[in-house]
Amino acid sequence: MTSLIKPAATTLELVVRRVTLEAKGINSYELVDPERRELPAFTAGAHIDIHLPNGLVRQYSLSNSPLERHRYVIGVLRDPNGAGGSAAVHRLHAGDIVRVSSPRNNFELDAAARRSILLAGGIGVTPMKSMMHHLEQAQAEYELHYFCRGPEFAAFSDEFQARIGRGCVHLHFDGGDPAKGFSIASLLQEAPEGCHVYYCGPAGFMEACRCAAAHWSEGTVHFEHFKAPVDSALGSDLVVTDGFVAKINSTGEELVVPEGESLADVLQNAGYPVETSCQSGLCGTCKVRYLAGEVNHQDYILDDSEKGSCLTACVSRGKSGVLVLDL
Repeated sequence: MTSLIKPAATTLELVVRRVTLEAKGINSYELVDPERRELPAFTAGAHIDIHLPNGLVRQYSLSNSPLERHRYVIGVLRDPNGAGGSAAVHRLHAGDIVRVSSPRNNFELDAAARRSILLAGGIGVTPMKSMMHHLEQAQAEYELHYFCRGPEFAAFSDEFQARIGRGCVHLHFDGGDPAKGFSIASLLQEAPEGCHVYYCGPAGFMEACRCAAAHWSEGTVHFEHFKAPVDSALGSDLVVTDGFVAKINSTGEELVVPEGESLADVLQNAGYPVETSCQSGLCGTCKVRYLAGEVNHQDYILDDSEKGSCLTACVSRGKSGVLVLDL
């Protein structure tokens, strides 16, 4: 029997080698092994979990080239309205030791793409920058469009300058008014065969990209949220559903998941080691395979091909009376 419940992820003790002011409110952090050993490999679009001194765990995309096995580089925007994660990262200094997970990727590049269009909104540029490095090294055709309020908010701009001159990278500034910015709909009006689109950024930007790419063929549009979107119809992040029963296929044990309690919490309390991280359906840490039942998924990472067999235990709930899990 195969299960998608994972053992506890490998954690690494890394040192902050360098902190760099990249743009207004944005720092980059270069993390290395204290003994300068190679780090676990990663692919473009991957992220790591950072365990912060205040007890929070946050996910940040890797922005550097996957060929660089000696370091991880993340970019972090300090959010004054956040829950304290970005503020805690911004209190890190060179020489500090941090505990991070091995990289994992829910935002992979499609190797079959003939051409890639990368759309970055604000701090959503971090995974796109890593994709840019990979595509260049693979001598693949790409263009990166970076949208932000103004030049002072454009992170990693020094690395982009030469690429702007070559026509590979385009910066778009709107002064804080998206209506005055570059039209994403015009950019994506045509959907050439073999071309794939990738986008990441804040909620309004994500919605604009979704609408602009709605006519593209299935499987050619890829995206990653860094914050769970709010369901405007409900005014909350999650859809409320009634309780349901989770049945463990290997033993027949039935666990009641009451309204207001997550499947992940119920499984953990019953002795099933479900690892969790984001608790909002964004990171895929708690992905589990199911065998029967109807699922209200509520996540932001599973594509249609996965939703028929997998769920994220932190936010997914059963629509039917019994949900059979492959555990």
